[in-house]
Amino acid sequence: MGVAKYIKDEKDAVREVIYPSGIHVKPVYGPRDLEDAGFDYEKDLGDPGEYPFTRALHPGGYRSRAWTTRQYTGFGTPEETNKRFKWMISHGQTGLNVAFDLPTQMGFDSDHPRSLGEVGRVGMAVDSLRDFETAFRDIPLDRIGSGLTINAVACIMLAMYQAVAEKFGYAGEKIIATPQNDILKEMIGRGAWIFPVEDGVRLVGDCIEYSVKALPRCNPVSVCGYHIRESGATPAQEIACAFEIAKAYISNVTDRGIKPEDFVGRFSFNLNVYGNLWEQIAKFRAARKLWARMLREEYGVQEKKKLFLRGLFGGGGSGLTKEQPENNIIRGAYYGLAAALSGAQTTALCSFDEAYTIPTPRAALLSLRTLEILMEEVGLRDTVDPLAGSYFVETLTKQMEEKILEEMKQIQNIGGMVHAVSSGFIQRIMARQAYEYEKGIEKKEYIKVGRNKYTEGEEDQSDVELHKHNEEWVEKQIAGLVELRRVRNRREVSKALKFLKHTAQERKNVMPVLVECCRAYATVGEMADVFREVFGEWQEPSIF
Repeated sequence: MGVAKYIKDEKDAVREVIYPSGIHVKPVYGPRDLEDAGFDYEKDLGDPGEYPFTRALHPGGYRSRAWTTRQYTGFGTPEETNKRFKWMISHGQTGLNVAFDLPTQMGFDSDHPRSLGEVGRVGMAVDSLRDFETAFRDIPLDRIGSGLTINAVACIMLAMYQAVAEKFGYAGEKIIATPQNDILKEMIGRGAWIFPVEDGVRLVGDCIEYSVKALPRCNPVSVCGYHIRESGATPAQEIACAFEIAKAYISNVTDRGIKPEDFVGRFSFNLNVYGNLWEQIAKFRAARKLWARMLREEYGVQEKKKLFLRGLFGGGGSGLTKEQPENNIIRGAYYGLAAALSGAQTTALCSFDEAYTIPTPRAALLSLRTLEILMEEVGLRDTVDPLAGSYFVETLTKQMEEKILEEMKQIQNIGGMVHAVSSGFIQRIMARQAYEYEKGIEKKEYIKVGRNKYTEGEEDQSDVELHKHNEEWVEKQIAGLVELRRVRNRREVSKALKFLKHTAQERKNVMPVLVECCRAYATVGEMADVFREVFGEWQEPSIF
């Protein structure tokens, strides 16, 4: 559900505009529209930096500080990834957004039979702490924050990040990391899950509980509406699902006796930016307001900073086309514009070649420069929330708020997000909508420039540089893994893994034990296999 639907009459004049979230757009807006929407300045808008934060999280907005740039980076071996990290930082990137290959995401070592052909292909291969030591060498982990884009084994990666930071001389309370760690969205939108729903949610809760006590600068979960949107959700459904997922994690942690006030301030969000400019802006403004209101009214959170909807507004890969790929440079610029106009705290902009491959250096740098041009040349930092008070934008924001609440209510009515995922309810909705959208593209109900309209000259487009699979890198990664198993202290590894199994069986927090396993150089596959043995693997319900 990517772009607006334009219904035309017989004279080919635009008669009706309908946004994916189901909002019908009028040709003209005025003061009466705000009255009809029940708009109230204090309740719905407020001053920048004040509850409900519709306009901005901070009074000065971008006047005081620009958004953080955090481009998606990581491929091949840890050595190659370290080079790319340093290259991006040297060119102005202010945070890392780390990609992992599929074997790592699925808890398999690089020499596992199921890893064949996938090692280092869509992210860097990580088998043990030794790989993190290489990947993060000479990166100032107390100043450069790292987003760890991984979910099923996010607890292992967070433990490994702490272990490598300490090895480099950074105490746990100094490091900055944000594991994505959103297993429910994986079950809805990406498929990189391993363990049953309840056990997966419990591992997320372990990370949150542990971070409260040991990693005060880490954001232990990044609720990821992004991939739900990529899987067929409307913008309203993206936010609704993200908030209901967050509530499931909050419930898991509060059941352990921890107050929401103690941890929700470090929830972050990874949300998508593609499609209609105005709908995206309204989505983010409404989301900030609803999140703050929900935390205050449902969970009793009062401290101002803990009501912030923080995170990354990025993307959007689904908006890109393989056809006429250089058009994606222009699309990306408008996605960055939408993120800035809606008050993004952090932005990771898609690169034009992502419809084909992980970003090449040239494409990644173009995306970074796009954000910097918006930051430095276009004037987006001149004033806070420049669209505030627009009859159209404020009406649309109110309508988006109502649509989000409707979608949340639907999930609540069937028993909440854990049940919605376990039963396949959400997955069925997303799959149907994704199919209908593709049919709409074929019928030209939705227009994608270069794909189903203005397709002339496609053969003249420049070739896209592909990220080729490098067998030498794979051989090197596997050789390093074999050598690690030979030289490490096997007794320490065995002892740590046995303790991990006992801790998992006792349903205790596994994070402190995972840190010890990482320090002993247990592999990702070995730690994940312990969880497979204790929890089993999830059997996905049929969605047909």
